[in-house]
Amino acid sequence: MKTITISKSDYMLYLKHPSFIWLKKYDSDKLPNPNEDPNLKAMFDAGNEFEKYAEEKFSNICRIGFKDFFEYQTMPKRTKDAIDAKTPVISQGGFEYEGLTCIVDILERCDDGTYNLHEIKSGTRVKDDYVYDLAFQKYVLTGCGIKIKNIFVIYANTSYVRDGKIDVNKFTKTEKVTNKITELNDFTIKNIKMAREMVDCGLRNPPSFLPSLVGCIGNITEAIEVYRNIQGLPGYSIYDLARPNAKKLALFEDANYKFISDIPDDSECLIDKQKNQIIATKSNSIKIEKNKIEKFIKEFKYPIYFLDYETVGNLIPPFDGTKPYQQIPFQYSLHIQEGEGGEIIHKEYIHRENSNPTKKLTEQLLEDIKNDEGSVVVWYQVFEKKCNTTLAHMFPEHAEDLENINNRIVDLMIPFKNDWVVNKDFYGSASIKKVLPALCNDIELGYSNMNIGDGLTAQRVWSDTFIKDFSKKTQKEKEKVISDLIEYCKLDTFAMVKIFEYLKNLI
Repeated sequence: MKTITISKSDYMLYLKHPSFIWLKKYDSDKLPNPNEDPNLKAMFDAGNEFEKYAEEKFSNICRIGFKDFFEYQTMPKRTKDAIDAKTPVISQGGFEYEGLTCIVDILERCDDGTYNLHEIKSGTRVKDDYVYDLAFQKYVLTGCGIKIKNIFVIYANTSYVRDGKIDVNKFTKTEKVTNKITELNDFTIKNIKMAREMVDCGLRNPPSFLPSLVGCIGNITEAIEVYRNIQGLPGYSIYDLARPNAKKLALFEDANYKFISDIPDDSECLIDKQKNQIIATKSNSIKIEKNKIEKFIKEFKYPIYFLDYETVGNLIPPFDGTKPYQQIPFQYSLHIQEGEGGEIIHKEYIHRENSNPTKKLTEQLLEDIKNDEGSVVVWYQVFEKKCNTTLAHMFPEHAEDLENINNRIVDLMIPFKNDWVVNKDFYGSASIKKVLPALCNDIELGYSNMNIGDGLTAQRVWSDTFIKDFSKKTQKEKEKVISDLIEYCKLDTFAMVKIFEYLKNLI
């Protein structure tokens, strides 16, 4: 039987969860597909764009790469030819050793005939998975007879401030990780063997997909979602428990618990949030701490401004004066209630040009929030306060007014984050997208049927339309995006209005 090839990405899937490599080979539809998730694809595209910038750090690059399956198959030979020719720098070279394959970002020849290995990553620091990734590459390259001298990770420098053309040397950071890779030699050999054994199980011998078996670089949430794709889990299962971890899930699985209601709420391993969730699920009732809510509501002062920002945070700084991944507000929604029981009006701003949105947005915001008094209500104050601080740094002339807004912010998430209100349909979350439908299910409020239903999509769509592809979009397409973004952001602040009314009615 022909040996099934294991690529670097296959190996990394194995380290996420041992069953993921089996799924990749035999049932790949159960795994997340970047080509079917626009947000995930956008992240990959940004990484590819960053890679092109990072490659500018090297001169005389010979790029191997591939455009089709035929070129992919010829990568190892073309790479070997480049090595035999003593090419100084090879980009996207392909290597194959004993059924293992990898594509290397940068292989740099040293004067003594050894090589430096460079991995380009779009993160902002050296993460554990980068090291495991490079350890696999080193194993394959060593098997191919390549002597590795030093190993480096090139990543984004979040302190870099764009000023005109991107300066790649300031935009990137390089960190030596040779010793970390050396320490993983035995681990890598062992796990390559185990990954091979998993693949060799074959189609008829599937492994366990239990989320509790998540690997050393795995994400328990991702493991649960993949398991949900396979099993079709019912609502309120043990995998819907707030803040799960592998150890707790293993205990519940071993005890054969299926649902949250099966878990004893006095279990020592539970945190308070999980206990409250279990009690609410078992009783099918809403827990309400009226005294705390009443004290909280008394903090609000009219006029009340319900504020929500949408931001763009691209890896490649899009405008002068901005940094990699810096969250730049391009839109806000504002519902305003002048007095108790009074009319609620809505104001908004969305940037419609291919330019830095912050100046016009700031000026309009300060026009819409004219009063020096009144509560500014947000959901998760860390984010909105940071947006205001960012704007204050950009426009010192408005710093005092923006600081005044920050001093008046009240976080409507607090009663839900602190479990003063607990509903089983929150699933232990304080997200407005969980709280809103659980408390206001008698009216047509919700994100699921909207063209834009989450902040990540809002960020991607605005960036694609007004930065990346501005000249390619028709006016009709732009107006459709604007309409969808306004609808989404408006719902966020209107949701806060309805939740605030709900809390007031409790006291």
